Amino acid sequence: MSINLVIPLSEQVEEAVLAAFEQVHPGLKDADPLVRRSDRAHFQSNAALSLAKRTQMRPGDLAKEAASVISTSKNKVIADITVSGPGFLNITMTDDSLWRQVGLRATDPRLGIGKPEIDQRVVIDYSGPNIAKEMHVGHLRTTIVGDCLARVFDHLGATVIRQNHLGDWGTQFGMLIQYIDEHPNEMWRHTQLGIGSNSVSALDQLYRSSRQMFDNDPQFADRARARVVALQGGDETTLRVWKEIVQESEFAFQELYQRLGVLLERSDSFGESAYNAWLNEVTDELITAGVATQSDGAIVVQSLKFKGAQDEPAVLMVRKRDGGYGYDTTDLATIRYRLFTLKADRILYVVDARQSLHFQLIFETAKRMNWLQSESQVTHVAFGAVLGPDGRPFKTRSGETVKLMKLLDEAVSAARNTVAEKATTLTSDELELIAEQAGIGAVKYADLSTSRTKDYAFDVSRMVSLNGNTSVYLQYAHARICSILRRANEQTPMQPYQNIPMEPVERDLVLALDEFGVVICEVATSFEPHKLCTYLFETAKTFTTFYEQCPVLNAPDEIRRNRIILCKLTAETLRSGLGMLGIAAPERM
Repeated sequence: MSINLVIPLSEQVEEAVLAAFEQVHPGLKDADPLVRRSDRAHFQSNAALSLAKRTQMRPGDLAKEAASVISTSKNKVIADITVSGPGFLNITMTDDSLWRQVGLRATDPRLGIGKPEIDQRVVIDYSGPNIAKEMHVGHLRTTIVGDCLARVFDHLGATVIRQNHLGDWGTQFGMLIQYIDEHPNEMWRHTQLGIGSNSVSALDQLYRSSRQMFDNDPQFADRARARVVALQGGDETTLRVWKEIVQESEFAFQELYQRLGVLLERSDSFGESAYNAWLNEVTDELITAGVATQSDGAIVVQSLKFKGAQDEPAVLMVRKRDGGYGYDTTDLATIRYRLFTLKADRILYVVDARQSLHFQLIFETAKRMNWLQSESQVTHVAFGAVLGPDGRPFKTRSGETVKLMKLLDEAVSAARNTVAEKATTLTSDELELIAEQAGIGAVKYADLSTSRTKDYAFDVSRMVSLNGNTSVYLQYAHARICSILRRANEQTPMQPYQNIPMEPVERDLVLALDEFGVVICEVATSFEPHKLCTYLFETAKTFTTFYEQCPVLNAPDEIRRNRIILCKLTAETLRSGLGMLGIAAPERM
């Protein structure tokens, strides 16, 4: 059964090819038909080359017999099938079947995409900035990739539970709160700072000052340590200031999320502090199960699978010698909460690749505790680093981490210049809106169009280019189609005539549009948004070729109707795909 509402032609061909191989030889039941798009025909199957050994036939003979079965069947989708080379099946579709697919997708609000994840509860852990610190370039990929995956799973019907695992607990807060208490004239609340000011930036500066004082004033250091104890002990005054710091930080984070078009809300925040009350309980449970043991006064979990330094078993630190807890214990409490309280069927941790061993140990421990029933329930969606245009770690001239808001400002400024050169009829307000959409989209697309496991260079000039695989190219393609449809100025029924012969470039466009649902499901399976980016780029290029070779507005009536429907379906596909990437699709540029 297809997972899509409209069965893609590729799946229909796979079914026909598999049925033919089964008829030739019963031992080929459930074989992979290996159907792919091809330059020789619409589709090609190479399956005969690998299946021939199972039948003791030559690949060419097996392919010919399968082709004969399909040719003599009453298949209304396949127009022609030939054998080439050592046993390749070259398959051409009927024009009627292609127009039928266009009609089915164009008249469906979801463009034929089903909801295969309808019964799944998917927890996605992403973004996770630190309280009282500005978001920087290191938060870019987790926030953008995580948001895209949340959108994709949501579109496929899953119940998506977003979790923003904030760094809101630890010894640094005792130091910061003590400094704030001793310097009451230092302004850091957004209500005091004024419009355009950033409370997290102010808190970040206060933290730096508190750190300097902590390092140079032993008496202050003692007071700061006492404040940590007060915080962990639930002192009312200390907790009140801590809560205000958290609220101020979340306020600033929310401004940035809104600018990025990221769907995280305050209600999605569930920081490290939320698990503090369960750390003793989790530790006791680990000890009782014999999974955690004592080691030099500390409580640890020694891995049975993974090695650490000096080829010794890797270790999770559950409880330190002084009785304190770290993020190892917090993450164990987190996965336990998500499995049992949130009842997650699947958990995705969209976190830096450098944390790979840590998550392997967390998942192994959860499995040993029988919290985790299947390893497929959890995935560390690791990603590479964002580099500067020179390919080196992205830093300011002073060596500091680049702030995320500054990067967005640079991208929007560059996009404004690009759009202004192309569109001279926009008002200043329209230019600003489109520049913001193009600039933010460029940042997100540059990230998402790269395989997430690889590093990539943050190059603003390339990101906002009208040429190549960029979001601005896709946004212009969408706006161009919208312009065509405005000039058409008619309500065309979305059901095409099926007896109209197709031009080769029309067939290419239809076949590209027909794969949209397949690609979305591949993104959900592989957690690789770049597959969607590549699909949208190739589809936009195919449309450009179609429009250059096939008149739309000046075509004869029936052909005009079908081509307008193709334009509408392409626009809807680009708009839907960009939406799942979290990128705006302007109708004018």
